[in-house]
Amino acid sequence: MLLAIDCGNTNTVFSIWDGAKFIATWRTATMHQRTADQYYVWLSTLMAFQKIEADITDVIVSSTVPRVVFNLRVLADRYFNTRPIVVGKPECDLPVDVRVDAGTAVGPDRLVNTVAGYDLFGGDLIVVDFGTATTFDVVAEDGAYVGGVIAPGVNLSLEALHQAAAALPHVDISKPAMVVGTNTVACMQSGVFWGYVGLVREICNQIKAERGRKMRIISTGGLAPLFQQAVDLFDEFRDDLTMHGLRVIHDHNKGKTL
Repeated sequence: MLLAIDCGNTNTVFSIWDGAKFIATWRTATMHQRTADQYYVWLSTLMAFQKIEADITDVIVSSTVPRVVFNLRVLADRYFNTRPIVVGKPECDLPVDVRVDAGTAVGPDRLVNTVAGYDLFGGDLIVVDFGTATTFDVVAEDGAYVGGVIAPGVNLSLEALHQAAAALPHVDISKPAMVVGTNTVACMQSGVFWGYVGLVREICNQIKAERGRKMRIISTGGLAPLFQQAVDLFDEFRDDLTMHGLRVIHDHNKGKTL
C-alpha cells in the first residue's frame, strides 16, 4: 500500500492508498520539530483506532516546508523500510513538463496539482488552490506547468487585517447574507469573501485573455468549498486533487531505482 504525504505550511495530510482507493486520510498541524517517532506513534494510533491494517510498502512526499522532509524520510525508512519518493527532487520524474524561467524553483504542491489536474481533466486548466497562499497554476494543452500567480491566502489576509487594525476583531470567513454589512463582523466577512471572489474571477479572466483560449477552472484546498457558493466561479471542485496527483506521480516512478 502507498502512504501519500502532503506537507503544507499550515497542515500535513497523510492518506493511505490500497491500490483502488484512498481508505483513510488524516490531517495534523505542520511542525518541523516533530520527529519520525512522533509521526509514527500518531499515525499508528489512528490506524489502530479505525481498525486499518495497512501494509505500507511505498511512501511519496510533497512538502512546501523543507525542514520537515528529513523526518518524513526517516519515518519511511525506519518504520516502513522504504525510501520515499520526494516530489521536486531530481530523482523524482514527473509525467508532465515544467516550462518556467531557468533557475526557478516551483513549489512541489503546484507540480502535484498540475499532474492531478491534467490526469483528471486534460489540458488548458487553471488550478486555484486555497491554502496558506491562494495559488493559480496554469496547465498547458499538453499538461505542462507553464507558470501561475501567487496571492495572499484568505486566512492570512484576515489575520493581517486583525493584527494591523486594533479596532477590528478576528473573524471566521463565511459567505455573508448581504454584500453591505450592518456590523463590523459582517463588513469584514463581506470584504474578504467578495474580495476574493473578485480576485479569483479577474485573475482567471486575465490568464484566459493572455493565453487566448478557453480554459477550465479547477478549485481545491481547505476553503474551496466556501467559494463554490459563488455562482459560475469554478468549473470543477476536487478536495482530493493533491492526493490524486501524488498517486499518479508514484505510479509514474514505480519500478524505477531511486
